[in-house]
Amino acid sequence: MNRTVAYLGPAGTFTHEATRAFIQDDDLELVEYPSIPDVLDAVDAGECQYGVVPVENAIEGSVAITLDWLIHQVDVLIVGELVYPIAQCLLVHPLQAKNPPAAWTRILSHPQAVAQCRLYLRKHLPDADVAFADSTAEAARQVKNRFDEPWVAIGTRTAGELYGLQVLAEDVQDHPNNFTRFIVVGKQPLSQRAKDPEMHKTSLLVTLPSDYPGALHQVLSAFAWRQLNLCRIESRPTKKGLGSYHFFIDVEKEWDPVLLAGAVAEIEALGCHVRRLGSFPCYRLLKGEKSAVR
Repeated sequence: MNRTVAYLGPAGTFTHEATRAFIQDDDLELVEYPSIPDVLDAVDAGECQYGVVPVENAIEGSVAITLDWLIHQVDVLIVGELVYPIAQCLLVHPLQAKNPPAAWTRILSHPQAVAQCRLYLRKHLPDADVAFADSTAEAARQVKNRFDEPWVAIGTRTAGELYGLQVLAEDVQDHPNNFTRFIVVGKQPLSQRAKDPEMHKTSLLVTLPSDYPGALHQVLSAFAWRQLNLCRIESRPTKKGLGSYHFFIDVEKEWDPVLLAGAVAEIEALGCHVRRLGSFPCYRLLKGEKSAVR
């Protein structure tokens, strides 16, 4: 298998920054892909050894396309997690930088980035139209190429530097504690990190046999009486009809053959289907840190 890591590109996205902060193996080459499904497909097909994609944002919640692709389209494991600080910037072409606020006609970015800055944009750029791009870096590239247009991109400071744009304003997200949770997917564990993780998690996908009273309660009880802490539970539609759901469950524990295996066996005895999505180390990068793993 190729010694490469796929990430949501182009260069300059938050995923690119998070990948550089997490992957410290000089033998692994970073390769950009234009969409989250492309990243996951590349790992599933063996084109890349690992892939990095966003899965949840503190302001806007889960990234649905990541969850759905993991469920329905690929067979890969989650092998690592990084919580990364997100600082959104307004990026403009230097030739347009002296425009008054009313002159800006278009705001470009990824839908998640726009949503994270919704209140700021309503207050400061109320007359500008919003257009979506596949990534924040792609938005920056479009602004660079349309130097004759009064357009604004929302993205990273890194993207501004890469594409020769000027930072009009920074930290424009609506809430200061803006973090995104990125996952590393692959088909084998990551190499040993130099820094101890904050915790280990095991991620499970549980599908109930049918919608009957107390079904989810019985599933959760299998963890509760074993004193296994759940740090996340989220439903996604099975796409088989209204009211039919998969449940993502993250347990704050590394996989073990006693407690977790026993909980899964109990849940399966209820008639549920359980898929292990991975057991993995979790890291957090604080603002100003260069790497979460060294």
